[in-house]
Amino acid sequence: MLVEDSAVVRELLAHLLNADPAIQVIGAAHDGEEAIEAVGRMKPDVITMDFHMPKMNGLDATRRIMETHPTPIVIVSGSSARNEVAAAFRVMEAGALTVVEKPAGPGHPDHEAAARELVQTVKLMSEVKVIRRWPRREAKAPAAPDRAIELGPAKAEVKLVAIGASTGGPIVLKTVLSGLPKDFQVPILIVQHIAPGFTQGFIEWLALATGFAVIAATHGEPVLPGRAYIAPDGFHMRLGHDGQIILSADGPENGHRPSVSNLFRSVADVMGRNAAGVLLTGMGKDGAEELRLLKDRGAVTIAQDQESSVVHGMPGEAIALGAAMYVLSAGKIAEALKTLVR
Repeated sequence: MLVEDSAVVRELLAHLLNADPAIQVIGAAHDGEEAIEAVGRMKPDVITMDFHMPKMNGLDATRRIMETHPTPIVIVSGSSARNEVAAAFRVMEAGALTVVEKPAGPGHPDHEAAARELVQTVKLMSEVKVIRRWPRREAKAPAAPDRAIELGPAKAEVKLVAIGASTGGPIVLKTVLSGLPKDFQVPILIVQHIAPGFTQGFIEWLALATGFAVIAATHGEPVLPGRAYIAPDGFHMRLGHDGQIILSADGPENGHRPSVSNLFRSVADVMGRNAAGVLLTGMGKDGAEELRLLKDRGAVTIAQDQESSVVHGMPGEAIALGAAMYVLSAGKIAEALKTLVR
């Protein structure tokens, strides 16, 4: 089901999605109020959601749908302006699974790539099992905190953490960074696969949501404790032997630039057993082989478990390769990192 107030965009999205034999567009809603009514009647497998709409915006509509008729929701954003990107991540906090760029019309140089990304994401998200979100006024009592993580003795002192994530990653990264002390004693390097133009808004949202020092990585910058460095749009991020960040526009790896594999490989070379590598939710296999390389070099390696992953592709591949020393839920990864760095 499409939720979009522009008739032109609805027609474009319906054309692109119906062109795939595995997808059938069963209806559309023009605003959030109509979407809430329609989802109970149409019972779609997946919803594409615009943000700016009359009567009720995408955030409120998503929250209500997840409270009443939990359904996989993909945000389709037509703007990379910072305020709209930040709004998209607030919709993810309300229960949407991921955000994709709204494809430009045929003839635009980015049309084909954006259309493929939209179709692939909608198909994949339709298979995700989502749960009901409780209305805030009916929120359940907080769950008991997780028990302390028991880790075996580390082979060496952990001096840097490298994290890779894709689909579903932003919310997990929020959980992880929120669980770390603001004076965390080592730097964190993060590659998050995200639609072009969304990275800066993602960084600002993540910093605001966690209170952690989250910044865009810059070439030649020395890595410092207590900071999380995010790979920028269109650049691989590596760790240099001098402890500085190296950005490059080399070709994509595993279809991605930035690539988790590229980051993990450099960390294995430079830090060896003084690193911790974490592979979070995401489709594909980016970073899986290199998490095993980190493990072979003596680093501590963690993969997110299937139950807490939106898509268990990347961490699942790593687990199948024997690359993960620990398989943990999203809520336990921060506790593990605190234990290792402590």
